[in-house]
Amino acid sequence: MKNSEDSCCDAEIVARSRDRPGEFGKLYDRHARAVFRYIASRLGAEQADDLTGETFLVAFERRERYDATFHSALPWLLGIATRLIRRRRRDEVALWRLTAASQGLGGEGTVHAIHDPFLDTEDRIDAGLAVSSIAGVIAKLPKRDRDVLTLAAWSELDSAGIAEALKIPVGTVRSRLHRARKIIRTHLDVDHTPSVEGCANETEKHYATA
Repeated sequence: MKNSEDSCCDAEIVARSRDRPGEFGKLYDRHARAVFRYIASRLGAEQADDLTGETFLVAFERRERYDATFHSALPWLLGIATRLIRRRRRDEVALWRLTAASQGLGGEGTVHAIHDPFLDTEDRIDAGLAVSSIAGVIAKLPKRDRDVLTLAAWSELDSAGIAEALKIPVGTVRSRLHRARKIIRTHLDVDHTPSVEGCANETEKHYATA
Protein backbone atom coordinates (compact mmCIF):
# COMPACT_ATOMS: atom_id res chain seq x y z
CA MET A 1 0.00 0.00 0.00
CA LYS A 2 1.40 3.43 -0.96
CA ASN A 3 1.77 6.07 1.71
CA SER A 4 0.97 9.76 1.25
CA GLU A 5 4.63 10.55 0.58
CA ASP A 6 4.66 8.26 -2.45
CA SER A 7 1.37 9.55 -3.87
CA CYS A 8 1.92 13.30 -3.46
CA CYS A 9 2.39 15.28 -6.65
CA ASP A 10 5.63 16.95 -7.71
CA ALA A 11 4.24 20.41 -7.00
CA GLU A 12 3.82 19.46 -3.35
CA ILE A 13 7.38 18.18 -3.17
CA VAL A 14 8.75 21.39 -4.66
CA ALA A 15 6.65 23.46 -2.26
CA ARG A 16 7.90 21.53 0.77
CA SER A 17 11.51 21.77 -0.44
CA ARG A 18 11.44 25.55 -0.05
CA ASP A 19 11.54 25.10 3.73
CA ARG A 20 13.03 21.60 3.77
CA PRO A 21 15.65 21.40 0.97
CA GLY A 22 16.16 17.68 1.49
CA GLU A 23 12.67 17.04 0.12
CA PHE A 24 13.90 17.97 -3.35
CA GLY A 25 15.77 14.67 -3.53
CA LYS A 26 12.42 12.92 -4.03
CA LEU A 27 12.04 14.78 -7.31
CA TYR A 28 15.41 13.42 -8.41
CA ASP A 29 14.36 9.88 -7.49
CA ARG A 30 11.22 10.22 -9.61
CA HIS A 31 12.59 11.85 -12.73
CA ALA A 32 16.38 11.46 -12.97
CA ARG A 33 16.16 8.46 -15.29
CA ALA A 34 13.79 10.22 -17.71
CA VAL A 35 15.98 13.34 -17.74
CA PHE A 36 19.13 11.25 -18.29
CA ARG A 37 17.61 9.29 -21.18
CA TYR A 38 16.46 12.46 -22.93
CA ILE A 39 19.85 14.19 -22.59
CA ALA A 40 21.68 11.02 -23.65
CA SER A 41 19.57 10.81 -26.80
CA ARG A 42 20.97 14.18 -27.85
CA LEU A 43 24.46 14.34 -26.34
CA GLY A 44 25.43 10.77 -25.46
CA ALA A 45 25.61 8.97 -22.14
CA GLU A 46 28.86 10.54 -20.91
CA GLN A 47 27.63 14.14 -21.15
CA ALA A 48 24.21 13.07 -19.88
CA ASP A 49 25.75 12.15 -16.53
CA ASP A 50 27.00 15.70 -16.01
CA LEU A 51 23.99 17.51 -17.47
CA THR A 52 21.46 15.48 -15.50
CA GLY A 53 23.10 16.65 -12.30
CA GLU A 54 23.29 20.21 -13.60
CA THR A 55 19.60 20.10 -14.59
CA PHE A 56 18.55 19.23 -11.05
CA LEU A 57 20.93 21.79 -9.56
CA VAL A 58 19.41 24.54 -11.70
CA ALA A 59 15.92 23.31 -10.83
CA PHE A 60 16.75 23.35 -7.12
CA GLU A 61 18.06 26.91 -7.33
CA ARG A 62 14.89 27.99 -9.18
CA ARG A 63 12.37 26.04 -7.13
CA GLU A 64 10.85 29.28 -5.79
CA ARG A 65 9.68 30.03 -9.34
CA TYR A 66 8.04 26.67 -9.96
CA ASP A 67 4.46 26.96 -11.27
CA ALA A 68 2.45 24.89 -8.80
CA THR A 69 -0.46 24.56 -11.23
CA PHE A 70 1.57 21.85 -12.97
CA HIS A 71 1.40 18.69 -10.87
CA SER A 72 4.23 16.98 -12.75
CA ALA A 73 7.66 18.61 -12.73
CA LEU A 74 8.93 16.60 -15.69
CA PRO A 75 8.14 19.26 -18.35
CA TRP A 76 9.89 21.86 -16.18
CA LEU A 77 12.94 19.64 -15.76
CA LEU A 78 13.16 18.73 -19.45
CA GLY A 79 12.78 22.39 -20.36
CA ILE A 80 15.81 23.18 -18.20
CA ALA A 81 17.69 20.26 -19.75
CA THR A 82 16.83 21.47 -23.25
CA ARG A 83 18.23 24.93 -22.54
CA LEU A 84 21.42 23.39 -21.19
CA ILE A 85 21.70 21.19 -24.30
CA ARG A 86 21.41 24.26 -26.53
CA ARG A 87 24.66 25.55 -25.04
CA ARG A 88 26.35 22.45 -26.45
CA ARG A 89 24.81 22.62 -29.90
CA ARG A 90 28.10 21.84 -31.64
CA ASP A 91 28.55 18.70 -29.56
CA GLU A 92 25.02 17.57 -30.38
CA VAL A 93 25.36 18.16 -34.12
CA ALA A 94 28.70 16.32 -34.11
CA LEU A 95 27.09 13.36 -32.32
CA TRP A 96 24.23 13.13 -34.81
CA ARG A 97 26.74 13.20 -37.66
CA LEU A 98 28.78 10.47 -35.98
CA THR A 99 25.62 8.42 -35.57
CA ALA A 100 24.84 8.79 -39.27
CA ALA A 101 28.39 7.82 -40.27
CA SER A 102 28.60 4.84 -37.90
CA GLN A 103 25.10 3.48 -38.67
CA GLY A 104 24.07 3.91 -35.05
CA LEU A 105 26.77 1.56 -33.79
CA GLY A 106 29.50 4.01 -32.89
CA GLY A 107 29.88 3.07 -29.27
CA GLU A 108 28.47 3.97 -25.87
CA GLY A 109 26.03 6.85 -26.03
CA THR A 110 26.18 7.34 -29.79
CA VAL A 111 22.44 6.85 -30.08
CA HIS A 112 19.72 6.82 -27.45
CA ALA A 113 18.53 3.33 -28.37
CA ILE A 114 21.97 1.76 -27.99
CA HIS A 115 22.21 2.43 -24.26
CA ASP A 116 18.53 1.98 -23.43
CA PRO A 117 18.53 -0.80 -20.79
CA PHE A 118 14.96 -1.77 -21.66
CA LEU A 119 15.87 -3.00 -25.15
CA ASP A 120 17.50 -6.35 -25.83
CA THR A 121 20.55 -6.59 -28.10
CA GLU A 122 18.65 -7.29 -31.32
CA ASP A 123 16.19 -4.44 -30.69
CA ARG A 124 19.06 -2.05 -29.92
CA ILE A 125 20.74 -2.85 -33.22
CA ASP A 126 17.48 -2.41 -35.17
CA ALA A 127 16.70 0.86 -33.39
CA GLY A 128 20.25 2.10 -33.86
CA LEU A 129 20.14 1.42 -37.59
CA ALA A 130 16.75 3.12 -37.89
CA VAL A 131 17.93 6.24 -36.08
CA SER A 132 21.18 6.36 -38.07
CA SER A 133 19.17 6.61 -41.29
CA ILE A 134 17.79 9.99 -40.22
CA ALA A 135 20.60 11.21 -37.93
CA GLY A 136 22.23 13.32 -40.64
CA VAL A 137 18.93 15.07 -41.32
CA ILE A 138 18.32 15.67 -37.60
CA ALA A 139 21.76 17.31 -37.37
CA LYS A 140 20.67 19.86 -39.99
CA LEU A 141 17.31 20.72 -38.45
CA PRO A 142 16.87 24.19 -36.93
CA LYS A 143 17.42 23.88 -33.18
CA ARG A 144 13.81 24.80 -32.35
CA ASP A 145 12.50 21.99 -34.58
CA ARG A 146 15.08 19.54 -33.23
CA ASP A 147 14.02 20.40 -29.67
CA VAL A 148 10.40 19.48 -30.42
CA LEU A 149 11.29 16.36 -32.41
CA THR A 150 13.64 14.93 -29.78
CA LEU A 151 11.23 15.66 -26.94
CA ALA A 152 8.47 13.94 -28.91
CA ALA A 153 10.68 10.93 -29.68
CA TRP A 154 12.69 10.45 -26.47
CA SER A 155 10.79 11.91 -23.56
CA GLU A 156 7.60 10.93 -21.80
CA LEU A 157 5.83 14.20 -22.63
CA ASP A 158 2.67 14.70 -24.68
CA SER A 159 2.16 17.80 -26.81
CA ALA A 160 0.95 19.85 -23.83
CA GLY A 161 3.99 18.78 -21.83
CA ILE A 162 6.36 19.72 -24.66
CA ALA A 163 4.63 23.09 -24.93
CA GLU A 164 5.16 23.67 -21.21
CA ALA A 165 8.79 22.55 -21.37
CA LEU A 166 9.61 24.92 -24.23
CA LYS A 167 7.20 27.69 -23.19
CA ILE A 168 5.47 27.73 -26.57
CA PRO A 169 1.83 27.15 -27.63
CA VAL A 170 0.63 23.60 -28.28
CA GLY A 171 -0.16 24.56 -31.87
CA THR A 172 3.47 25.58 -32.35
CA VAL A 173 4.60 22.18 -31.05
CA ARG A 174 2.44 20.44 -33.64
CA SER A 175 3.52 22.67 -36.51
CA ARG A 176 7.20 22.26 -35.70
CA LEU A 177 6.82 18.49 -35.41
CA HIS A 178 5.00 18.42 -38.74
CA ARG A 179 7.74 20.50 -40.38
CA ALA A 180 10.51 18.30 -38.96
CA ARG A 181 8.73 15.16 -40.13
CA LYS A 182 8.28 16.64 -43.61
CA ILE A 183 12.00 17.39 -43.85
CA ILE A 184 12.88 13.88 -42.69
CA ARG A 185 10.49 12.30 -45.20
CA THR A 186 12.06 14.31 -48.01
CA HIS A 187 15.47 12.83 -47.23
CA LEU A 188 14.40 9.27 -46.46
CA ASP A 189 14.96 6.39 -48.83
CA VAL A 190 11.64 4.73 -48.04
CA ASP A 191 12.60 1.60 -49.93
CA HIS A 192 15.32 0.88 -47.38
CA THR A 193 13.86 2.34 -44.20
CA PRO A 194 10.12 1.59 -44.07
CA SER A 195 10.11 1.26 -40.29
CA VAL A 196 11.42 4.78 -39.82
CA GLU A 197 8.79 6.21 -42.17
CA GLY A 198 6.08 4.37 -40.29
CA CYS A 199 7.40 5.70 -37.00
CA ALA A 200 7.35 9.24 -38.35
CA ASN A 201 3.73 8.86 -39.41
CA GLU A 202 2.63 7.43 -36.05
CA THR A 203 4.49 10.12 -34.09
CA GLU A 204 2.75 12.95 -35.92
CA LYS A 205 -0.67 11.27 -35.61
CA HIS A 206 -0.17 10.94 -31.84
CA TYR A 207 0.80 14.57 -31.29
CA ALA A 208 -1.91 15.84 -33.61
CA THR A 209 -4.53 14.35 -31.32
CA ALA A 210 -2.79 14.72 -27.93
